[in-house]
Amino acid sequence: MAATLVIQTSFLGDTVLTTPLLAQLARRGPVDIVTTPASAMLLANHPAVRRVIPYDKRGVDRGLGGLISLAQRLREPKYDVALLAQGSWRSSALALIAGIPSRLGFDTSAGRWFYTKRVQYREDLHHAARLLMLARPNGREPSVDELRPSLYPGAEESAAVDALLAANGVTAGEALITLAPGSIWGTKRWPYYPELAQLLADSSTRIVIVGGNDDRELASAIVAAVPNAVNATGRLSLLASADLIGRSTALVTNDSLPQHLASAMATPTVAIFGPTVPEFGFGPLAPRAIVVGHTGLACRPCDRHGPQKCPLGHHKCMRELEPLSVAEQVRSLVSLGNVDA
Repeated sequence: MAATLVIQTSFLGDTVLTTPLLAQLARRGPVDIVTTPASAMLLANHPAVRRVIPYDKRGVDRGLGGLISLAQRLREPKYDVALLAQGSWRSSALALIAGIPSRLGFDTSAGRWFYTKRVQYREDLHHAARLLMLARPNGREPSVDELRPSLYPGAEESAAVDALLAANGVTAGEALITLAPGSIWGTKRWPYYPELAQLLADSSTRIVIVGGNDDRELASAIVAAVPNAVNATGRLSLLASADLIGRSTALVTNDSLPQHLASAMATPTVAIFGPTVPEFGFGPLAPRAIVVGHTGLACRPCDRHGPQKCPLGHHKCMRELEPLSVAEQVRSLVSLGNVDA
């Protein structure tokens, strides 16, 4: 049975959006994936993946020596195909040196000269769909159901979330609304999460904050506004954070990783877009989702990722999105869920 190697060493969100591709490939044969150490933890327990191969390209595997060493280790499984979900020169060179005979990637990738087949990079598709087209370059576009990402928190992650909620006195009857105020891109951070938390918190709803260590200052501002909020920033693994998001009535997030975790866990999502737009291909894929964005600005979008500072100095794309209007979107999403139930 043909074995496939997927190489995805980009952002964590890209790894989540690669899971529909992994699921499709697994129906054909064994699938291994080369990815970053952080993404490797995120893909633990995933049934579509036979083996996750960490590539610490900025640490122990850095440089040409690390690349060649990993390529030599990849020769033994004798992969038939490598799919370059992340198309840098380094990734494509890795597949070439590993001796993988068939190497597919996007026609816009930096490493495309090392590919044996180039697949059109479709700007009109969601990125999860673009990635899926690597496995069917001459086939049909994927359906909505085929695009849904997937993650599989295990017993360890569930126990960590149980302990966190119990330590904060969360009872079985309380609904959780989770906020994700962070982003590595400064202009993607909506500044009004503390005000939103005050609008959403009530006797039956608990505010939860997720993020990494770098988001603790943002979380502290929310806790100052809502003292009984559960601050999970820096306290859970990525997969445990996905478990927590999966237990939530709704997630409010910037255009960042938690949005994709929510899509994988089928959690209703309000996604706040500022300098970027969903049309770039990275919008929410949760079954119920609302995108909030300032549609009246000529300067938007201003960047594919989101610069650290507003190029024009006003940051209106975020500052002019009022907390009350976002709260109304959250309530409508939660209300719709109650009707569906």
